[in-house]
Amino acid sequence: MAFLSDTLARVKPSPTVAMTQLAAELKAQGKDIIGLSAGEPDFDTPDNIKAAAIAAINANQTRYTAPDGIIELKQAICAKFARENGLSYEPSQISVSTGGKQVLYNAFIATLNPGDEVIIPAPYWVSYPDIVKLGQGTPVIIEGKPELGYKITADQLEAAITPQTKWFLFNSPSNPTGAGYSWAELKAITEVLMKHPHVWVMSDDMYEHLAYDGFEFCTPAQVEPALYERTLTVNGVSKAYAMTGWRIGYAGGPVALITAMRKVQSQSTNNPCTISQWAAVEALNGPQDFLVPRAEAFRRRRDLVCEKLNAIDGITCPVPEGAFYVYPSITGLLGKTSAAGTVIGDDEAFATALLEEQGVAVVFGAAFGLSANFRISYATSDAVLEEACARIAAFCDGLR
Repeated sequence: MAFLSDTLARVKPSPTVAMTQLAAELKAQGKDIIGLSAGEPDFDTPDNIKAAAIAAINANQTRYTAPDGIIELKQAICAKFARENGLSYEPSQISVSTGGKQVLYNAFIATLNPGDEVIIPAPYWVSYPDIVKLGQGTPVIIEGKPELGYKITADQLEAAITPQTKWFLFNSPSNPTGAGYSWAELKAITEVLMKHPHVWVMSDDMYEHLAYDGFEFCTPAQVEPALYERTLTVNGVSKAYAMTGWRIGYAGGPVALITAMRKVQSQSTNNPCTISQWAAVEALNGPQDFLVPRAEAFRRRRDLVCEKLNAIDGITCPVPEGAFYVYPSITGLLGKTSAAGTVIGDDEAFATALLEEQGVAVVFGAAFGLSANFRISYATSDAVLEEACARIAAFCDGLR
């Protein structure tokens, strides 16, 4: 009898975490490493949010709470959804978890049975398919078209839906590409979903506030209100508010689904960190004026990286609408050999050789379900990005 479960055998460790850990290990050995693999803002958590956490500690707000969040935070989330997305929720329709990843996990564990399918556009966040597999579901991957900025079409979605489809997992702006769906593009997607009432929608809106060049964020239940009763709208405070380590994610959805997710959470982690919850209340209710200048800083970094990478022979880097990632293609470099003798047979070989030879950590495209590409997180300083792009250029210039 095997000791480890068959379910665990179906999943793999996160490649982004693995690359980040490898870069940290090399740096600890004294090597000059630039890490561009982690999706984490380099800005500090705003002072008013940190002050709210300190106030919660001083007020002894350090005990257990309801399994899926304090009422004050749920009310703040309801206000946020109404204010920014035109979505009306009651606190009974809100779930608060230890990060956005747990929201997805709870929802899939609560709803999936063996044989249920979850449609996921690729490139996708590395954890999506594995969380589905942990829930005994089957990921069904649709490849986004490079010529459309790695976005899928309504026709592709229509062709992928079967009687076994339970969820459509949607992410805009996207990790890893930064691609954002316009209202018209998303309207075409929702029109397909309206024809298939057995398909639920999970919208991961984590990068909502990181949008550029006039791109206007929208979410499925906002574009098509008739989908409201079968949509789970997921968000969190990690990216926009630079609160990655605080671990607060949340979602709004139908009461029956939220109740089922609460049951899962009550038997796993129970409530998210109480102090982090009070900090999140301040994040959502407090001043929002810092969001625009921070997004502008990310836009400037995006332009810098895209310009530098597109100047390299063999690399093509689309300019994304949002988030803080670019997803360049290296199709023009495949088959070449690096200065140290590594054959660039695929994007994983490219990323490994780049780290070993130039000390730049990126994540290979196969981890996100679409090759031959690599992902850069440009959530770091201009100076670091300038140096990283110079090293990437040097690496590519050395290919033969």
